[in-house]
Amino acid sequence: MDKKESKIITSVENLKDEIVDFACDLVRQPSTLGNETSVLKVMEDKLKNLGLDPVRIAMDHKKYGDHPGWATTAWEFPDRERYNIVAVRPADAQIGKSTLFNGHLDVVSPEPLARWNTDPFEPVVKDGWIHGRGAGDMKAGDAAMCYALKAIEAAGFGLGAPVTIEAVIEEECTGNGALACLLAGYDAEAILIPEPWGPTIETTQVGVLWFKVVLSGVPKHALETHDGVNAIDKCYHIIAALRKLEEELNHPLHPAFESVNIRHPCNLNVGIIKGGDWPSTVPAMAEFHCRLGYMPDVAFEQVRQQIVEVVTKAAAGDKWLSKNMPRVEFYGFRSDGHSLPRNLPVFNVLGDCHKDLTGKAARTNISTSTTDLRVFVHFGKGTPTCFGPEMENIHASNERVNIDSMIHTAKVYALFLSRWCNLVE
Repeated sequence: MDKKESKIITSVENLKDEIVDFACDLVRQPSTLGNETSVLKVMEDKLKNLGLDPVRIAMDHKKYGDHPGWATTAWEFPDRERYNIVAVRPADAQIGKSTLFNGHLDVVSPEPLARWNTDPFEPVVKDGWIHGRGAGDMKAGDAAMCYALKAIEAAGFGLGAPVTIEAVIEEECTGNGALACLLAGYDAEAILIPEPWGPTIETTQVGVLWFKVVLSGVPKHALETHDGVNAIDKCYHIIAALRKLEEELNHPLHPAFESVNIRHPCNLNVGIIKGGDWPSTVPAMAEFHCRLGYMPDVAFEQVRQQIVEVVTKAAAGDKWLSKNMPRVEFYGFRSDGHSLPRNLPVFNVLGDCHKDLTGKAARTNISTSTTDLRVFVHFGKGTPTCFGPEMENIHASNERVNIDSMIHTAKVYALFLSRWCNLVE
């Protein structure tokens, strides 16, 4: 690193306390689905405080609903204004390439609360970690990306290309937040997402979709159980058939997963099951909701059709279900996967920044999950990847993020801006 870059790194270090405080401020906001208002306000105020001019991008289902990447939803919040926050720092000269930082503000439920050692929405800083729901996924990353830009300016430099910071919602269920921002015109040549996979460069991720299966039965008093049809019991038959589809989707194995010996990247998760309304009544209705992964070279519509066919065939083999066919509904994620070459310019520059700070090469991440990368790969113009802090217990009790890794992310991002956008003195 030269003297300019060393000055930038020192600038990040001087901002450490502010970065930690901001991450904690974000964690304090219980930003589960439909409850994002307070965290959006915190982010909006912070961007203003950093000298930017944030704008709100609405989650406009009417405007964007016909786009092939827009996911239908099973929820509505008509009494709440739901939006994303975007701010652009204009270029001081035209001598570099543009960058967009994308971070999501929504978090998954912390339930069951009894499994937490502390209040999930009261951040605890202890032994070099921030504890709390969303600390890792991904509010520490949100803080790092904002302060990477701040560090450049605090070091006395401008930038030779525009930098966009966007904070979105619904990353955990649809991806519609990032897509709304893209369709509103916000894009760049490099897109960096601080997902908490640590100092890795993500090239590959699976496709992911959500669906539910609704089944009917015949209600009876429990004393006449055998005269009724238990809709919950019938779920097992359909789930077993979907498990077979899960295995089929893992073959043939995509070369990216083969290269790192991930043998089962496509996972079926039965995440919700509902049924019945009384212990002594045979349940007349039941439904289960699933998340299913699929290979990067497979399209959503193909897997969607396979699911429908599997459910239909399984139902046809059951005396009751064959005459009372289950209903399959798709909502939420309809996100195709991708696999990019590891030697793209964005990846090389980002990797060099990490190596210059640590002496170690950044690992390549081949992911069995999905992120907002999906939006930029399939519909944007630039090269996107994830590089972020190190966390523990993502989507689980006692989530936490390592503070030093958060600061390291901010340093790498600041260096990336200096090299990709080019500094202006």
